[in-house]
Amino acid sequence: MGMPVEKKETRTWAIVGTVLAILLCGCPGLTMCLFGVVFATGKVADTNYNFGNTGYIPGWIGFALLCVSLIFIVIAVVVPILLLRKKKVAPEAAAPIEVFPQQPPLPPMPPQEPLQPPMPPQEPPQPPMPPQDPLPPTS
Repeated sequence: MGMPVEKKETRTWAIVGTVLAILLCGCPGLTMCLFGVVFATGKVADTNYNFGNTGYIPGWIGFALLCVSLIFIVIAVVVPILLLRKKKVAPEAAAPIEVFPQQPPLPPMPPQEPLQPPMPPQEPPQPPMPPQDPLPPTS
């Protein structure tokens, strides 16, 4: 048996997804943004050559294009961030915990005698007192 081969992480699909997001969302979003600004100002006349009547494009169409273009631009920015960010490395497994065999239960404790109240403090012993009577003279 040979050594296990480490699989290198390729970012090919992340790069492909990034390019597609920019092409499919970013470029149309920028184009719609430009047209939205022009239409929102109301300076563009709507020329309908088929029917011969002309008029102005209402401003709300420009504002709607601006809102949709912002959504497209946000998608074109967020998708590459999500695809190209580095994934966190999973922590390595910790060493297995040793499980010790179950010990037999301890025998019950013998009943204890009730505690006696503490003894009152005793006075320290006094040195002996000299005799009251003098001793008889010795010859």
